[in-house]
Amino acid sequence: MNRLTEIKVENIPADLWSQVLKVCRLVSAAGGRAWLVGGSVRDAALSLPVRDLDLEIFGLDDAQLREALETAFSLDYVGQSYGIYKLKGLPVDVGLPRKESKTGRGHKDFSVTADPDLSLAEASARRDFTINAIYYDPLTQEFQDPHKGLSDLQNRILRHTSSAFREDPLRVLRGMQFAARFDLTVAAETIAESRSIGMEGLAPERIFWEWEKLILRGVKPSRGLDFLRQSGWIQFFPELDALQGCVQDPHWHPEGDVWTHTLHCMDSFASDRLTDPWEDLVVGFAVLCHDLGKPETTVVTPEKITSHGHDNVGVPLTQAFLGRMTNQYDLIKDVAILVAEHMKPAIFFRDKSSDAAIRRLAARVGRIDRLVRVARADMLGRPPLPDDPFPAGPWLLAQAQRLDVCLKPTPRLIQGRHLMALGFQPGPKFGSILDRCYQAQLDGEFSTVSEGQDLVIREFGDIRDTEI
Repeated sequence: MNRLTEIKVENIPADLWSQVLKVCRLVSAAGGRAWLVGGSVRDAALSLPVRDLDLEIFGLDDAQLREALETAFSLDYVGQSYGIYKLKGLPVDVGLPRKESKTGRGHKDFSVTADPDLSLAEASARRDFTINAIYYDPLTQEFQDPHKGLSDLQNRILRHTSSAFREDPLRVLRGMQFAARFDLTVAAETIAESRSIGMEGLAPERIFWEWEKLILRGVKPSRGLDFLRQSGWIQFFPELDALQGCVQDPHWHPEGDVWTHTLHCMDSFASDRLTDPWEDLVVGFAVLCHDLGKPETTVVTPEKITSHGHDNVGVPLTQAFLGRMTNQYDLIKDVAILVAEHMKPAIFFRDKSSDAAIRRLAARVGRIDRLVRVARADMLGRPPLPDDPFPAGPWLLAQAQRLDVCLKPTPRLIQGRHLMALGFQPGPKFGSILDRCYQAQLDGEFSTVSEGQDLVIREFGDIRDTEI
């Protein structure tokens, strides 16, 4: 871990750092003191890129802080009621220490008031984890670390700061994604504290946001998922909870039950992300959900353990799991189809499936490369089996690229306008005729618009003068 005195050079763009120093000097001239705190300090300590910066100001009241900042910056006042000012055009928030008191159930039921007289020790105790409660003075290069967050970072420990942790249930899910993002072991006392906290009606979008961070930024998703289990919060995600103890055939799955397999699969996915957040989100959730159908379909006999049909059974479970957190229809649809088809790459490779079958598969999943990523994570999530047991992936990608259906399905040649040009009138059966044409096209029965129209005349010519 680098010394934090190096962050202004190594982790923050020089022009942005100069603006931070300007804020600090303005605050100092007004009689206050500015401390960098939160994720920027944590990430700098880990030699990670710093995305946003938070400055906490002591010794000034709200009017004095605003007056000092307005001499050099344009301010966004959206957080003013909480004592927070955003510097327009910069990823910098400047705020006063705040007191929070719980007024009801849930993440938003708090009364928040700025308190310029709050001590640094008192202010730090309201922060969620010790690694987010490290203070750094950019002018003097001094640290204040009242909860030993630097030591916890060094030892890769995630620990809550104080009993205030339990007042916000969202912090448990934040712990889940922090453990995954920074490969942290959660302290026993934080696990115990989390077990005493209920979900308390958290807003679905906030729940989804924490899952999204685990999927997109977790370097070791299994850490976060294991914390979910240890904290007891897995009960709030029953589709995942059911994976625990669901046995698998040890010949094919020497790693253990379906839950253990899923954790290995998620770590495999995390090592193979793209630079496209949407693609990673779809594939990551599909990997997480790919075996949700196994608890309902697993059959144990003296000879073997099977889970026939778990791919299709997993679809409604995936839809239920995601549907409680998000109304993003495209995401739910795309993830569910990957769950339904996740076994196809291995089957197609085994059978050396035809071009027509591959085209039909592409038409269902949209992107073959997504499906291969899911299937690859599935195959690699079975240690101690060999690290490269997946020839099906390269084979299917090669076939899909040859057919130009790797990133998109075969486009439809016959459209509604082509039927109308042949004298067909739009009606209830219009869609079924178009679907028949598309399936015939995928099966290789025609490859041009003219050939497609000939098929329409042969099969449906007798009804083209009627409303269909």
